[in-house]
Amino acid sequence: MALSSKLGSLLRQNGQTPMISSMLYSLRCMSTSSKKLFIGGLSYGTSDQTLKEAFSGFGEVTEARVIVDRETGRSRGFGFVDYANDEAANNALSAMDGQELQGRNIRVSYATDRPSGPRPSGGNGGGRGGFGGVSEF
Repeated sequence: MALSSKLGSLLRQNGQTPMISSMLYSLRCMSTSSKKLFIGGLSYGTSDQTLKEAFSGFGEVTEARVIVDRETGRSRGFGFVDYANDEAANNALSAMDGQELQGRNIRVSYATDRPSGPRPSGGNGGGRGGFGGVSEF
């Protein structure tokens, strides 16, 4: 990713800003595994098995996972499908993006790696106050 940041700053210096975003997107796609797909817009009733069955027609699915909320166990409406090879993932992306799965039109794209390390928190502990839910009145 350092290469894409450096490239972006060089292009800005040379006044070629319209091309920057498309070039950086291309670099990002090249640097990530194209065997893993992000699936968005899933029905809350979609299971790992249902997701695997829907995508297995394009090649060997090594893993299909619907992401669930830790506290409630309810689907968060997205998941990931991993393929054994790039060609199967490419075929699935082309065929399934925008298609209906269990009554919902899904979005399919290449998954990007999440940066390692701690994630920034969303404020003060999920809206419970800064001191674990204890107010200072």
